[in-house]
Amino acid sequence: MNLLVIGVIDGILTGAVYALMAAGLTLIFGVLDMINIAQGIFVILGSYLSLILEQHAGIGLFPGLIITIPVMFALGIFVEWAFIRRIGAENRVTMSILITYAVMIVVEGVLLLTYGSNYQSLSASYVTNSFDVAGHYIPEIYVYGFILSVAAVVVLYAILYRTRLGTSLRASMDNAMAASLVGVNVKRVSTLAFGIGVAVTAIGGMLFGAIQPFTPNTGYDLISRLLSIVVLGGLGSVGGALGGAMVMLIIEDVVSTVWSPTWAPLLYFAVLIVVLLIKPTGIFGRQAVRSQ
Repeated sequence: MNLLVIGVIDGILTGAVYALMAAGLTLIFGVLDMINIAQGIFVILGSYLSLILEQHAGIGLFPGLIITIPVMFALGIFVEWAFIRRIGAENRVTMSILITYAVMIVVEGVLLLTYGSNYQSLSASYVTNSFDVAGHYIPEIYVYGFILSVAAVVVLYAILYRTRLGTSLRASMDNAMAASLVGVNVKRVSTLAFGIGVAVTAIGGMLFGAIQPFTPNTGYDLISRLLSIVVLGGLGSVGGALGGAMVMLIIEDVVSTVWSPTWAPLLYFAVLIVVLLIKPTGIFGRQAVRSQ
């Protein structure tokens, strides 16, 4: 029972970080009706940006977000303006996958040329220190990362449901044509949505790089995890990203702690298949969103 509790706690703490990264991915899908395959490498790029600031500028991981978040937001704006906006209505999903895959290859190539394939990691006192909770040691970065991720998700939720931009975003997610007819600048909203979706990878990348080592190739495993989270939670649902991430990480951490790490991914994907057989739109997905 003690091991089960430990697994649940670790799953919740790390699940919040994945929920934030997946929320950016599902926001992009909901507004632009496209799957951003480059989201994984953007997270890794965020890790490398934090590494650069740490090693060459002496800027700590959390203060560095003041720089990396605007940089990643600007990168998202550029990618949407330069590539995504040029895609026509026909075969939009297919073309967006190809374009974002190409962006992923380019970013990965630049990182490989610059840093090689050696593993990197972010360091700070709160990365190596731990809290002693009833005899169980929880890394401080897990706790701080959970707090930061929850705060970022709350801010994202406030933007979506408490601002005029959020109203335009949700209107575009529900029906882009109807939104444009009532005066919403869908192109501008789409650009901002892509920028926001990429901006959150700065936070996710910093936390991911502090939790585990990374290389440019880590983006492949990460995007598969993020896609499975948004599919499980429901494409286009920010709440679904949170729920899917929690289910995924709790299952993996509980199985890894109680049983064996080898069986953790297998059991998670088994649960994913069962959920999709029962509810093809995901836990929180809606048919209208998936049929846009």
